[in-house]
Amino acid sequence: MAKAASKSTKKASAKPVKPGPTPQPLYAAPIKEAAASGDLQAMKSMAAKARKHLADVNSALAKLDQAITKSKG
Repeated sequence: MAKAASKSTKKASAKPVKPGPTPQPLYAAPIKEAAASGDLQAMKSMAAKARKHLADVNSALAKLDQAITKSKG
């Protein structure tokens, strides 16, 4: 069992993850708060951040799906 853990550790460390910007959690509360604020600039800013976040998540999910398909062989 120790060998399996060792192999997975080596495999995981073979391709390090590049650090990115610190994500802002975009769940319903900040979006609702921006809408309730009535501040048009805050609403536009939050909408832009949410759209970017969704695009990033969709891109990451597509890459994950490709990796899954590739792993199935």
